[in-house]
Amino acid sequence: MLFESFTARKLTLRNRTVMSPMTRNRAIENNTPNALMAQYYGQRATAGLIITEGISPSPNGLGYPRIPGLFSAAQATAWKPVTDAVHAKGGKIVAQFMHTGRVTHVANLPAGAEVVGPMGQALAGEIYTDAKGMQAHSTPRQMSEQDIAASVAEFANAAKLAVQAGFDGIELHAANGYLIEQFLNANVNQRSDGYGGSAQARNRFALEVVRAVCTAIGAERVGIRLSPHGVFNGTGAFAGVEDQYVALVTELSALGLLYVHQLDHSAMGAPPVPAELKARLRAAFNGPYVLAGGFNRASAEAALAAGQADLIAFGRPFLANPDLVERMRSDAPLNAPDMATFYTPGEKGYTDYPTLSA
Repeated sequence: MLFESFTARKLTLRNRTVMSPMTRNRAIENNTPNALMAQYYGQRATAGLIITEGISPSPNGLGYPRIPGLFSAAQATAWKPVTDAVHAKGGKIVAQFMHTGRVTHVANLPAGAEVVGPMGQALAGEIYTDAKGMQAHSTPRQMSEQDIAASVAEFANAAKLAVQAGFDGIELHAANGYLIEQFLNANVNQRSDGYGGSAQARNRFALEVVRAVCTAIGAERVGIRLSPHGVFNGTGAFAGVEDQYVALVTELSALGLLYVHQLDHSAMGAPPVPAELKARLRAAFNGPYVLAGGFNRASAEAALAAGQADLIAFGRPFLANPDLVERMRSDAPLNAPDMATFYTPGEKGYTDYPTLSA
């Protein structure tokens, strides 16, 4: 099943493999994509669907060094060669919107941007900056309801720019402790207004963003990534987490989204997402379902055959193997990823991984 075509809403995919979003930090000038990035994504266009690295919809969301944005016409123009490179090879590509919220240091932000989050509490630990090396996370300013409305509008504007740039859709990153999950997670969001204090209130920001981008570009172009039981960036499980996420996905289902992308980071040492919860979330969403987290060909085929998902996402295997689909189809050995070059500038460990034909 893995190599069969699949239709996700109006999007026809050549196979059921998905390239997971992976931060690569190659947007070296003004958080703008470049020719090297177009080459990287074009190399991997045999995936059924490519989900880009996290792209910030706002200057405030550029939490890491050299991550790309999509909040200006110039950035939309710069993304066009990336989408063209993928489409020229028959691939499909969606832009993942990742607003980092409190996961940043001010040294990583452009002039005029600020660190914001649901609460005015800094994330413990440090983050890398090109200017100053490792630094403690900056303390965010707690977002007012006016700030929240402005952020929702930024996501909608970025969605329109993504369509202008030629993307086949967008994915909202509501996992890994970034802004949307900061509102979802009760360990982070301890507000007592309409955006916190209950499961329904914590879900509100995510749903407002989803509805805004659906209005902007159509629900059939909007996916979302979720990671209940994730622990990245100060999140972690909390009382009622499973019922909250089932309620969230039930509301998402009614909107007719492109897909739900559910992440399990247990392969990287995080607690596993319980199998029962995965089944409940899958049942709650009447549409294409994507699973990610430590899959190989055999486990991907097994998950598809069991009806646990429609599509399977692969991260590091696609990073190190631009021809991953061909390699899995022929049971060929895989290149090992070079972790030392995951987040460094330049082509090494980015566009220089060999293909079978090479």
